[in-house]
Amino acid sequence: MATFTFNKHEKLKSRKLTKQLFAEGKSFLVFPIKVVYLPVSEPLDFPIKIGVSASSRTFKHAVDRNRIKRVMREQYRLNKLPLHEYVTANNQQVAVFFLYINKTLPETGLVEKKMPIIVQKLIAALHETTATTA
Repeated sequence: MATFTFNKHEKLKSRKLTKQLFAEGKSFLVFPIKVVYLPVSEPLDFPIKIGVSASSRTFKHAVDRNRIKRVMREQYRLNKLPLHEYVTANNQQVAVFFLYINKTLPETGLVEKKMPIIVQKLIAALHETTATTA
């Protein structure tokens, strides 16, 4: 997988899976992004399902929320390769949700710096969960 894509089947759209993710999932924080993840046992059409969000309470204008979400999706798209390789190598499936929790718009390059850290932390967390269940 050498292409950097973020296709329709990679997006978290299932309401049932999203509710389960927030009810049972684990989370960690790499400010300004909170990551909620859940290893999934039932078969998915893609090994990693991703969702992004920015609070409408904090950002009143849809333009700002859409910009934040677009930046997070783009940085995930560019940095997802190690996570994808880890998940496919270990035959896992995971649902992940990125929540932007800062009260101000992200400065240029902030999410770009944080996303590789988030991906590495997510790999470590998934490795830890598989080690405890195995």
